[in-house]
This record gives sequence, C-alpha cells and structure tokens, in this order.
Amino acid sequence: MDYILIARIEQTFGKDGFVRLQSFSDFPGRFSDLKKVYIDFWGDKKTFYVEDVKDAKGKIIIKFKKFDSLRDSQTLIDREVFVDEKDALSLPDNHFFVHDLIGSEVVVEKVRIGTISEVIKGKANDVLVVLTDDKNEKLIPFVLNIIENFDAAKKRLILNISKDFLEDDED
Repeated sequence: MDYILIARIEQTFGKDGFVRLQSFSDFPGRFSDLKKVYIDFWGDKKTFYVEDVKDAKGKIIIKFKKFDSLRDSQTLIDREVFVDEKDALSLPDNHFFVHDLIGSEVVVEKVRIGTISEVIKGKANDVLVVLTDDKNEKLIPFVLNIIENFDAAKKRLILNISKDFLEDDED
C-alpha cells in the first residue's frame, strides 16, 4: 500500500484525547471527511480511526477512537499522519502534492540544478528548498508563473527562470 503524508501531530489539545495537527494540505476541509488514517511508529504504519475533527482558530484538532485522555494522546506527539494513496484528494489543475515534489529533480535552462528537499509553507506562496548538486541550498519561490512543467511520475520540475535568478546576492 502507498501512503501520502498529510500532517504531523504537534501536541495534545485538552484533556479528552484530542491532538493538534500541523497540516501539510492546502485543503484543510479534507480532515473533516477522514474516517481513518495511518500513523507512523518507527516505520510501521498503524491504522487509527477518526472519532471527531474540530477547527480551533485555524488549527485542526482531531480525536482518534480509544484515545480518551491526555495520557493516551501523548504517545502520538511528533508522529506523522498518512492516508492511503487511493483515499487521496484529486487535485485541481496547478496544485501539487508536497510528497510528489520532495525528491524531484529541478531543471533550469535544460540543466539539472538539484533536488527538492523540502517545501516551506509561506503566507504569500510556498518556497522550494533545492539541494544543489554541489550541496548548497537554494530557496525558490514556488509560484505558478515560473513552472514550465511538473511531471510527478518522473519526479521532474522544469522551471522557466534564468540561472541568474539562482545566483546568490553578494550585498
């Protein structure tokens, strides 16, 4: 089975077994429809059934069945939350799954510049962290007008920018 990372459990919330999630989804409404998720324990995915989902000031709060106290839910802190790939949302045009972007090679002016190691969520736009082949990090704003093509199957992102755009400022 293939899994898609959708969140990380940040902390407990209240005393009734709820936990607060850090969502990796641009569609927070997706959580209210979840019936089950998979939580990673040392590389092994365990099935958890969702009992309740709330929104608390923009944060997703979730309760799993049989987790009824603060003590129960503490074991979940810092764990990653996945869904089965077949349960993934179908994305609208020009939206991408973070897990598809991570590890993708980045090409500028027909030259490979590195691979995406992380996607940072920003207020205005997301930012790609690209680990270059010479082991430097480049931060590239992830905006639609610079994307020439993204092939999730081939893990290849072609950007329509010049190499000068990637040069470090010396100021």
